[in-house]
This record gives sequence, structure tokens and C-alpha cells, in this order.
Amino acid sequence: MAAALGHARAFVGPVIHSLSVSKLEITPLALLIIDPQGKINKLVKLEPDGLAEQLDQALDHLPFCLDRTNTTYLNPGEFLIPGFVDTHNHAPQYAQRGLGQGMHILDWLSKITFPNEAKFSDPVYARKIYTACVEGSLRQGITTASYFGSVHAEATKILADICLQKTQRAYVGKCNMTRNSPDFYVEKSARDSLRETRECISHVRVIDPAGRLVKYVITPRFAISCDEETLKGLGDIRSENEDLAVQTHFNEAKQEMEETQRLFPQFGGSEADLYQEFGLLGKRTILAHCCYMDEHELEIIEKLGCGVAHCPIANMTVGGGFMAAPVRELLDKKIKVGLGTDSGGGFSSSMLDAMRQAMIASNAREVMSEGKDKGLSIAEVFYLATLGGAAVCCLENKIGSFEAGKDFDGLIIGTKGADQGIMTMVEEDDTLETVFEKFIMTGDDRNIVEVYVQGQYVKGQRACVSTS
Repeated sequence: MAAALGHARAFVGPVIHSLSVSKLEITPLALLIIDPQGKINKLVKLEPDGLAEQLDQALDHLPFCLDRTNTTYLNPGEFLIPGFVDTHNHAPQYAQRGLGQGMHILDWLSKITFPNEAKFSDPVYARKIYTACVEGSLRQGITTASYFGSVHAEATKILADICLQKTQRAYVGKCNMTRNSPDFYVEKSARDSLRETRECISHVRVIDPAGRLVKYVITPRFAISCDEETLKGLGDIRSENEDLAVQTHFNEAKQEMEETQRLFPQFGGSEADLYQEFGLLGKRTILAHCCYMDEHELEIIEKLGCGVAHCPIANMTVGGGFMAAPVRELLDKKIKVGLGTDSGGGFSSSMLDAMRQAMIASNAREVMSEGKDKGLSIAEVFYLATLGGAAVCCLENKIGSFEAGKDFDGLIIGTKGADQGIMTMVEEDDTLETVFEKFIMTGDDRNIVEVYVQGQYVKGQRACVSTS
């Protein structure tokens, strides 16, 4: 039985986490100590010989009480990694995943997505789908998610409530949509849109005053669906609330970009200039997709410290093109990049699938650039799914790795026996690095034995033994 929140705990076994975009730390045997507040006290590398003495030395004289029965020894084939960070997810689309693949983006929205999202005017339906979405993402190891909601304030409040109840770290935002949407799925006015946005902000601050897990994120769906009064009002809300993040879609597809230019000709086709004009760009801004970027726009988002949510699955299946973000170029320019499932534009809600598709997309870019943009490695896509995503959400000092002082958001991965699933089998002479590679490339949610958020056990069925 896992220890309750408020109790210190420790883990003994292999630990893998990112130190930087290209540096993966793989420790075959380590002690990870979590304090009663769910923060990492320290990570200690161990040697197999003299293990008991090393543990005694590390566990003695802690500044808090740690009951040795709360020490978990991982089984053979198991290892610890940080929880995944999904930087772009449409919670209302959880029940439409896989629909409309191959359609152009605006057609997909009008024929598939808007009719589906309109159903969230019903709070009962919203609660059912959002509960399934949050539980499903936790089961797949997503300990942090940045969620787009629907246009409905009540449903958005329900989503925030569920994230807090289920103990998922989340950004939650009500979509702002005041034009270019069907009559059955559009807000009455900019005034109503902004009023309901403020109501949702207040609700999130009431249920989680310290922002321990859930925070509101300002969410103009994209410029096409927002008139200038709405965009200006959202920019004003951001300037009044500097702690709030912003998320939107950015240069996702040619069809979307051409329509944006038609609606906002004064910006010469630059979405960066557009959003900057309305005060919506900054270090807490998450820009989803960024498939088509010129030097001017790269310069702006680099200067302002914006983050990019790379969504390779959706970009290569929905939108009318076969193009994904220029991740190598973004990383070379020190622009923050994380991964997004973009569920349900992305047919999969798995961050493992997002990592694999990111590698495929980067390999395609390497071919297209004649070798200039090098493909991404497993270490790099794992960084994007963990520490990189944390940076995009401005949470890199709080989560994303096992650095002392951070919250313990972690996963126990199992690769043998009942935990193996359909993952490539582990052989006796496999190194830990080999086992890790097999998990990243062939594993799934069956390999995720336990999920922890802020030190609290939230999901899974553990096969390990806790002993003194």
C-alpha cells in the first residue's frame, strides 16, 4: 500500500531523467527521498555492494521523519522516470479522437469538432467526458496537462474541479470564440466572453488558491475565432494577472494562416505581430504547432520567451499538410519546446506515441533539409516530454526532473512479467539504457505501474514490495 499524502517516502532502484535537452542521466541504482510535502529531498547514487549501510547513512539524520516501511524497492525490470507533460490537449475532444483524419483544418473544425464541443453545454455530459479524459491521461503517465476546454464556462469549471479531485497538475482554459463559428457554438459577444473568462479565473483561484495543482490559462482558440475586442480584452486580463499563462494555436496550417491574414491584413500575415499587438505573447505563452515559421516570427518568440507545443501526430494527420514544427531550429535558438498530444486532432492521447512521431517528423525534416535539420534522438524527445514541457509551462523549477527541491511527479515503469504488455521483451543481458529504449519505442500504458503527482500516489497497480 502506497503511503498517504503528508508522509515521507523513499524509492530504491533505477532512475532515469533529463538534465538537459541532450543529456540523459541513467542511474542503475539510486535512492530517491520524498519529503512529507511531496518534494524531492535528494537523489543519491548507490552501489550494489554494501547497500544496507549506504541506505542507513542516507536515511539517517533527515530533517523529517521517514518510516522505513514507506521505502519501496523496485522489482527487476522496473525504473523511475518523471511524469509526462502534455503541453497541448483539447479535453472536450477526448471522445472524438481519430475522427476526420486527413481533413483540412477548418473543414475538420466545422464538420467534426464544433458539433462535438457544442455538447459540453450539458454539465452532465461534460463531467462524464472530462472524468474519462483526466483519468485516461493519468493512466498514460501524463501528470501535467495544458487543457483547452469548450466555450462553456460551467463545463470549464467542472474540468478544473476534476483535475484537482483526480490530482492532476493542469492548466485549464475556457475557449474564447466570438466569431467565425456556427450559430450553435459561438459566444454571444466579446463582453460575455470576457465576463465568463473572469468567472473561470475566479473559480480556479477559489478551488486552488495557491495554484498548487490547477491554474487558469487564457485561451483564445485562434485569431480566426476572436474579434479584436475579445483579443484586446484578453490581453488586458493578462496584463492584470501576470501569473496567468496564455495558450493558442499558431501557424498550424496553410488554410488557417491564409484565413488569419484575410481577417487581419494589417499584420502582413504575421501571427506573432498579431498576438504581440494584443498583449498575448510572453514567457508564459504556449504556442501550439508553429509549423511554418519565418525568421521574423522566430525572433519575436525567442525575444519574448514564448514556448512551443510541438504536436507531431496532429500535424501529420489533420490540417491538410504534412508539416510539423522545425524543432531542431527552435532548440538551436534556445526557444522552449515541449510535446503535445493535441488529442483529438491527434488520434492518440499517448505521450509515448507523441515522442515516436516527433522522431519520425524530425527525420522527415532532415531529409527535406538535405541534412541541415538533424533528426531528434530518444534522449531529446524524452526531454521534450518531460523537462522541456515543464519549461514551456514555466514549471521547470517545479517538475520535469528529479532535482532536489522539485515536486515529485513520477512514474514507475515495469517491463517484465505482467507489466510487459506488448513491449519488446527484455533480455538478461540488456542494459538499463536498452530497456529504456525498448519502453520508449514499444511500450504503452500497461508498462506504467504507478503514477505520482506532488508525492501522492494517484494511479496504478503496484507489484513492488515495500519493506523496512
